[in-house]
Amino acid sequence: MKRTLKDKLAILADAAKYDASCASSGTSRRDSSKGGIGSAGGTGICHAYTPDGRCISLLKILMTNFCIFDCAYCINRVSSSVERARFTPEEVVTLTLEFYRRNYIEGLFLSSGIIRSADDTMADMVRIARMLREDHQFKGYIHLKTIPEASEELIAEAGLYADRMSINVELPRDDSTRLLAPQKKPETIRSAMAGVRQRLDAAKERSHSGRKAKRFAPAGQSTQMIVGADGANDRDILTTSSRLYAGYKLRRVYYSAFSPIPDASKALPLIKPPLMREHRLYQADWLLRFYGFEVDELASVAPSGNLDLAIDPKLAWALANRALFPVDVNQASRELLLRIPGFGTRTVDRIIAARRSGILRYGDLVRIGAVMSKAKPFVQFPDWSPGGLTDSANLRARFTPQPEQLVLL
Repeated sequence: MKRTLKDKLAILADAAKYDASCASSGTSRRDSSKGGIGSAGGTGICHAYTPDGRCISLLKILMTNFCIFDCAYCINRVSSSVERARFTPEEVVTLTLEFYRRNYIEGLFLSSGIIRSADDTMADMVRIARMLREDHQFKGYIHLKTIPEASEELIAEAGLYADRMSINVELPRDDSTRLLAPQKKPETIRSAMAGVRQRLDAAKERSHSGRKAKRFAPAGQSTQMIVGADGANDRDILTTSSRLYAGYKLRRVYYSAFSPIPDASKALPLIKPPLMREHRLYQADWLLRFYGFEVDELASVAPSGNLDLAIDPKLAWALANRALFPVDVNQASRELLLRIPGFGTRTVDRIIAARRSGILRYGDLVRIGAVMSKAKPFVQFPDWSPGGLTDSANLRARFTPQPEQLVLL
């Protein structure tokens, strides 16, 4: 039976939801494809952020969910019995332009299973981007999921048309990747990421004559790791993330909680990890990038090397390091202020600016925007001292959710 374009869109938009390298993918709970209005769920529309901070809507699809690889954790692996479909490059271009003309989207997020070979698949993806840019003068945002096994020439050409490129490291540990994705080599993935970084650096330089280099993926590169498919703890995951940020200048590492799939390998867990674990990893990732924390500081709080699911990582660290508190907000350095629970980067910048005009008091911090309900056990002012609150035995209980009585239905 020949599939219509709408049929293909339903299959390949649904297949793309497993890629977390996009800020959101809607929710099936409010999918309006079966009636109602106001939801993009079911049509492949997700939301992402541009380098200048704008939130934009993207058509998020796979070119195909056929794949010659047999990655155990992937719903689209060659041994899977899922329903298959494939867009032609011309169909992807048509969909993107028609969605754009109707003001549904502002760009395209394109990924794909591997068909025939990595080079053949990457060549089709590059062709789509080239047709949009050159034949149709498409100025919208394009995010291409790059295939690391493809040739350097194809990856280099992809960067000329894409705003952002992403190469998935898949799993936090090399041994897990070799076990669960036997056709993929961690060394090949890192080599491709290094090549993209080199081209990003080269694009910022000028020639000896002062001429600008060719534009190359100005929004940088990102990656994704699957959480909970192997035995890696949060320390392993954050250590890998920290190394990737430092070595390849990534814009983002996305964390995707493993979801059990039909006919799964015995090497995979039977249940998915709690989504809160994914959330805590994003919080810890933010602390590593913008708050000056190190992986060991966050992961050493629990002997297991996993983040506390009940409270956020900064609060967990503060509770484990009470000897550093309370902090005199009028005297502390920016580095120490950033470690106070309830203080964000903007709050800290406002505190430092306000201190130049005089002594800050408790009410000033409330007006500045600090979350004092969380911060007050860890700070002191001329009109506030936490006294014994900082070292109280029940301090953690103040911040953890109250237990709920389960009801049998």
